[in-house]
Amino acid sequence: MTMHTINPELEAQYNLRALRPDFESGMLQQWLARSAALRAAAVSRLNLAYGPGERERIDYFPGGSPDAPLLIFFHGGFWQRGDKSIYSFVAEPFIAQGVSVALVNYTLCPANSVDGIVAQAQRSLAWLWRHAGELACSRERWFVGGHSAGGQIAARLMATRWSELGLDLPARMLRGAVLVSALFDLEPLCATTHNDGLRMSLAQARAASPLRHPPVDDAPQLLAVGGAESREFHRQADEYAQAFATAKRAMLRYRVDTCDHFDVLQALADPAHPFFRDALTFIDAR
Repeated sequence: MTMHTINPELEAQYNLRALRPDFESGMLQQWLARSAALRAAAVSRLNLAYGPGERERIDYFPGGSPDAPLLIFFHGGFWQRGDKSIYSFVAEPFIAQGVSVALVNYTLCPANSVDGIVAQAQRSLAWLWRHAGELACSRERWFVGGHSAGGQIAARLMATRWSELGLDLPARMLRGAVLVSALFDLEPLCATTHNDGLRMSLAQARAASPLRHPPVDDAPQLLAVGGAESREFHRQADEYAQAFATAKRAMLRYRVDTCDHFDVLQALADPAHPFFRDALTFIDAR
């Protein structure tokens, strides 16, 4: 039973599966097939444990060079659904262009909290840093990325003071972020059915929002939203960019024309799409 008041307008803006009723029978099946094919064909290290939890696991796809940049990607699903294995396909065009990719799993809500997921994500990056040598992974050019709820996780990582989490961790770990249809303001979700599983109070939602956590340095962030997405996702990206853009820190607002919330991730994984090419350029330039 829902224990909070639903705002019909916000429910319509954030109920993304309702806006794309063919997602599970269509696009999701394509993603699963493409991801399975990549795991079967590509060099990889799968299910690396970064913690004791069953879902504290990383899939690592090397880019082919010991000095390759690394993109660390977090999947969406409103912190309640999804698995890294669904999203292996995101790595495919990046590793083909010499970018290593790590896909990270985390314990889902309601068994976890949103802030608990952020803490797991921080531990996953600390683990990768400490095991970079074993993975033949350079530490020089690391980027975080994420889609939807995964974008919230990645944005919070941009606000993490790494040296406070371990004396062996650097003051600066990340060169930038690629945030796709990210959630920066979690308060509206308290008035939607998503909060049935998240179980956030307004105070918890505010505290977990990247809008309350300034980035720790001037690393640039690419904020992409599909042109066909609901206006709330555009508002969220606009407010985050306005809050934290400075003369030194670029917040690059990027509109992926004609794409909805799910198409936009497919565009990122399409080597022929301008969004992928621009994301690759963003990484290559840093």
